[in-house]
Amino acid sequence: MTRIRTALVAGLTVLGMSALLLATPARAEVHTYQIDADHSNVGFTVRHMFTKMNGRFDTVSGAIDLDPTTGAVSAAKGVVETKSVDTHHEKRDGHLRSPDFFDAEKFPTLTFTGKVFKQVKDGTEITGDLTMRGVTKTVTFKATFLGAAADPFGNTRASISASTRVNRKDFGIDFNKVLDNGGLLIGDDVDIDLEIEGIQK
Repeated sequence: MTRIRTALVAGLTVLGMSALLLATPARAEVHTYQIDADHSNVGFTVRHMFTKMNGRFDTVSGAIDLDPTTGAVSAAKGVVETKSVDTHHEKRDGHLRSPDFFDAEKFPTLTFTGKVFKQVKDGTEITGDLTMRGVTKTVTFKATFLGAAADPFGNTRASISASTRVNRKDFGIDFNKVLDNGGLLIGDDVDIDLEIEGIQK
């Protein structure tokens, strides 16, 4: 009888431990991915009169930490060189580098550092500090995980898409012209759209 009780207790213990292991969520496996500038895009859109003008920054660096299984982002840091602004119009790009806009000589970089990461239904809300022209403001990017996999050259890559909207005047970019109808040449709201591909360290 004692042997039966011992076997029964042992069996219940094994079942209990198995249930506990099954109920315990898998531990997140977070990796750091260095931004691959050749396969990433830091773009922006702003209204010019009645249409929208698109531009981008060609020189970008930084890193993101994420779980390649769930896509949850847990760290993000990005740096762009303001002199690398590119709207496919040489004269306009020169004006954007001037003190009227990014003032690239005085403020050579634009940076973002994520501080708070909130997992939502279809991605991660990344709230952090955006610094432009020496002014730092809190902004929130909505990031969507696009996937992670090995490439043909032995690298492991992961990608996210993220976007936010800022008011350029919050960063001291006030340049504008009044139109004949009383409207303004350039809109205040700027949409920032990121397509980021990183290589696992």
